[in-house]
Amino acid sequence: MGKSLHPKVKEFKGFVKKHPKIIKDVRNGDANWQDLFEDWYLLGEDDTRWDKYRTESAKENEKTSTSSESKGGWMDQVGEKVKKMDANQLQQHINSLSEALGTVQGVLSQFQSGNNRGSGTATKTEAPAKPSHPFSFRKD
Repeated sequence: MGKSLHPKVKEFKGFVKKHPKIIKDVRNGDANWQDLFEDWYLLGEDDTRWDKYRTESAKENEKTSTSSESKGGWMDQVGEKVKKMDANQLQQHINSLSEALGTVQGVLSQFQSGNNRGSGTATKTEAPAKPSHPFSFRKD
């Protein structure tokens, strides 16, 4: 009964405790302990194979820290988020959003100007000044 675990198994257990998403995947049947241990033993903790577990555990840690910060008020939380932001990345997102809004406004204005032209009776009876297709070919 006093069997002690191999030191590598103890290290793997510590690794799993740091990344609880691994346990969820095993319980859901998406992975098994043997394969996970072999990957951990051969590849190490720093391999990209563990990235999905690292991001999940980081998100869970962030959730617990934000719930404890809620006592300080939402303005404190916003202040912390602003401190963590990268100004260049934020500027790129704002520029992208601005371009997208400009595109939507352009499309909407085209539809609105199309409706205004079609509502007059004079434009309906007039013949178009140029053909609708830029290369008009005629059959002989």
